[in-house]
Amino acid sequence: MRPLKRLLSALVVSSLALAGGAHAADVEGQLRVTGRMMVDGNAPRDFTKGSAGTNTSDLVFGLLAAGEARYTADRWQLVGRYDGGGRKYVGFTDEDVLVQAAALEGSLALGESLGVGVEGRAKDRRGGTRAYTDLAASAFVEYAPDARLSLRVRAGAHRFLYRRDFSASFGSPELGFLARYRLERRHALSVSGEYGSRRYPASVRYPPDTAPAWTGRREDGALLASVGYSYKGPLTLGVAYTYQETSSNSFGESVQRHRLSATAGVRLPWKLTLLAQGTLGLNRYPDGVYLSPEIILLEDDEAQNTLSLRLARPVSEKVDLELSYAMYGTRLPNNALFYFRQVAGVGLTWRP
Repeated sequence: MRPLKRLLSALVVSSLALAGGAHAADVEGQLRVTGRMMVDGNAPRDFTKGSAGTNTSDLVFGLLAAGEARYTADRWQLVGRYDGGGRKYVGFTDEDVLVQAAALEGSLALGESLGVGVEGRAKDRRGGTRAYTDLAASAFVEYAPDARLSLRVRAGAHRFLYRRDFSASFGSPELGFLARYRLERRHALSVSGEYGSRRYPASVRYPPDTAPAWTGRREDGALLASVGYSYKGPLTLGVAYTYQETSSNSFGESVQRHRLSATAGVRLPWKLTLLAQGTLGLNRYPDGVYLSPEIILLEDDEAQNTLSLRLARPVSEKVDLELSYAMYGTRLPNNALFYFRQVAGVGLTWRP
């Protein structure tokens, strides 16, 4: 095993050893590092009215490292993942950002088809206008009676901290499930859902021209439901529909979102690989306005409609050359605001 892979795997082995792990085990890991140079057509992510606006283009340099390690011993399994990276803007230095994300999952098989486990994740974003910390932990039960069907049910807690405006921070218990069913070797279906009851430190916002006799804390119910289909063959394809609803007791904070997304990957001549991803979205605000102008931070979701393309080709055994392009767009009809952003770049990915 190469040195960097051995180091990554050793982190997982050490974690299990601290918990009293088993002796005989399989250890595997992988690591990749990507460097990019990009042109960002809307570096500050500004909304505009009509076609008027100043030049917001900028040159960006990005670096991303991603690693994963897996430790399997007898009935135990431990999986760890880490992603870390940053972007440096030449002109709009206020948009410089550093992001780190880590996840750890441990599971125990109780029999041929039943397993239990715990999982935790953490994400920290520094810099720019969307600096936040997102933490979650849960316990789960997984049922897999055969190779075609798997079902996971989880319960846990979620804590979100938004540094720019602490009133947008929340704590929440959460319930969720994920079911996968493989129709045959290349076709599969998935269904997932989750619900969280979020409590905020801020007071409830009341409709204009009202004078409430009391002031309570903001509370939201956050619901997500998704159904998807995937195909793996000469063409890799995935299609999903997602419905998200935030029902809030605070005026203007409720929103309903419909999203249709698709991903595709295909190998082309001359060792080229083309990856494409697109999203169409429709939002509805029951109160007729949306008083929270911030992007939905947890998903880094900056637009209703997106399109991204990536073309990759190996230039050596360990290095790939990549060309990328992404387009993001959103229109807010109630206030005539329009959001549009394009990002194009070239990069190298190294796998030790």
